[in-house]
Amino acid sequence: MEVSRDGNKVVYCLSHIDTAKNKTINHIWIQNSEGKESLQLTNGTDSESMPRFSPDGNFITFLSSRESEIGSQVWLLNLHGGEGKKITQIKGDIADISWSPDGKKWLLTIQDPEPKPSGSAKTIAPIVLDRYHFKQDIVGYLDHRHTHLYIFNLDTQKLDTLTKGNFDENQAQWSPDGSEIVFVSNHTENPDKNSNTDIFTMETRKGSPVKQITHWPGSNSDPKWSPDSKHLAYLQSTGKDNFIMYDQQGVLYISNRDGSQAKAITSNLDRPVSSPTWSLDGKTIGFLVEDDRKSYLGEFEISTGILKTWKEKEDTKMDLQAGPAGTWVGFESSPEQPFEIYKFEKGNEKRLSFHQDDWLKVTSLASVRGFTSTSKDQTHVSGILYSPSGIAKNQKLPLILFIHGGPVSQDEYSFDFTRQVLAQAGYYVIGVNYRGSSGRGVEFSKAIYGDWGNKEVMDLLGAVDEIVQEGLADPDHLGIGGWSYGGILTNYTIASDTRFKAACSGAGSSLQLSMYGVDQYVLQYENEIGQPWKNPEKWMKLSYPFFKADVIKTPTLFMAGEKDFNVPSVGSEQMFQALKSLEIPTQLVIYPGQNHGLTVPTYIVDRLNRYISWYNQYLKPKNLK
Repeated sequence: MEVSRDGNKVVYCLSHIDTAKNKTINHIWIQNSEGKESLQLTNGTDSESMPRFSPDGNFITFLSSRESEIGSQVWLLNLHGGEGKKITQIKGDIADISWSPDGKKWLLTIQDPEPKPSGSAKTIAPIVLDRYHFKQDIVGYLDHRHTHLYIFNLDTQKLDTLTKGNFDENQAQWSPDGSEIVFVSNHTENPDKNSNTDIFTMETRKGSPVKQITHWPGSNSDPKWSPDSKHLAYLQSTGKDNFIMYDQQGVLYISNRDGSQAKAITSNLDRPVSSPTWSLDGKTIGFLVEDDRKSYLGEFEISTGILKTWKEKEDTKMDLQAGPAGTWVGFESSPEQPFEIYKFEKGNEKRLSFHQDDWLKVTSLASVRGFTSTSKDQTHVSGILYSPSGIAKNQKLPLILFIHGGPVSQDEYSFDFTRQVLAQAGYYVIGVNYRGSSGRGVEFSKAIYGDWGNKEVMDLLGAVDEIVQEGLADPDHLGIGGWSYGGILTNYTIASDTRFKAACSGAGSSLQLSMYGVDQYVLQYENEIGQPWKNPEKWMKLSYPFFKADVIKTPTLFMAGEKDFNVPSVGSEQMFQALKSLEIPTQLVIYPGQNHGLTVPTYIVDRLNRYISWYNQYLKPKNLK
């Protein structure tokens, strides 16, 4: 999504399913910031992405692979009429685009093109790898291609190189005065061996020197120019890379354009901040705060130093941008509504888009409420309960504990299609923000550092106990499941407690020792639990679901993507084989060609149907089937 520079128009992508091609198609829409007009700008069988307004608001650019045999190219569309026109014919993956303030040039972020194939046409050349971090989900095996910045001149159609080297640049933006660009990169000696990112600037001409303006050992990201180009707002992680994911909570900073006089704005919140955005007049910086199942709007007033937040509503906001006359524009979702576009002003809001209304009119939804549970060690944990529609008050039903991944994320008051579907199949469904989750402060996230499957399981079981004690969940018909770290925690939990009568473990692992060098997390492993040959006892301890497989009594459905490099399918295969050997009811489903997240629509539907079928088989009393 992007808001025009005058704040009066919003351009965004809307997805729909092409059932004939069995894929998701994205098309571009434009919306008046008063909510009075909504117009689809593109159509066809190919997707578009990354819509960007020209400075005068008369054109948009977007990326699309239509009419191209070398990947996505930049297209230009006149908003006063006419068809889109393909402008570039560039080898390499174009990842981002930013207009120059005078509208005559584009700042392009482009990945180096693939090398020409060697060997005969009948033989695929071997993959040769020599990087410490050598694989990444979706991307695949990593070679030495990198992502760099280029200037494309619209008049001459000439492409000039701005950056090069063994680094990757991203989040690039042109300064409003046109003199510099800002971007994010990792220029340490070996970027593969840390998660550092810093902010850099350079003049907008070929051969200009690159200037590093932040020097934090952790991460700096999301730089945004002030309208007068004199200052930058950006995010800085709380941690210096010691805790990897657990201590990377974003804090809003403001500095001069050269990085001097940097000042932390939101450090006292102890909550992750995102989407830093300057108001059009430069007097205020808006941002979003992730806090205990919510994501809400915050503002920092430059002249007074006053920090305000609006957190009354139980909903989730994302992708904040500046709107007209001191307002903000972004996406908002609630448990009863998928994401739509809203305009926000000092705690008030106005809905601008209405794409989901027709579907919601004919769809029955579960009711949703928050709850708090107490774990065995007296830790208070937040959760969300989904109750199927049409049931009597306090009716006792089977319950499914469906666990979020991450672990550093949170279940929020937003529309959750999977939990809605499971609830409407006749179950209470709960999401639990176990220790390790975000939204409760740095220490809450860091609590599981090097100690997986301990405190999280305690928190999950405490939440189940709470719903049972409320008289809602049938304690003899409890299910559990999740994807990614949710699948990992499913395995930890059923190896710790036999109360669950059915489990669905998606993209999980248990024999953690065997994942070293197999998945993409070598940096985290070596920093958090050490090299296996130096700390074998810790690795064995964290692998307890596999070595305690003979304790598991829960019938379990294992699922994975065939090409998942995040949590490879071997993690599911090992547990499937173990339960099969132990004659515990089990099944393994591998989705062909899929990475960590499923993208083929029929596979997504298949997964939901398999969840329901598996839970129905083992959880529902005969009179409820």
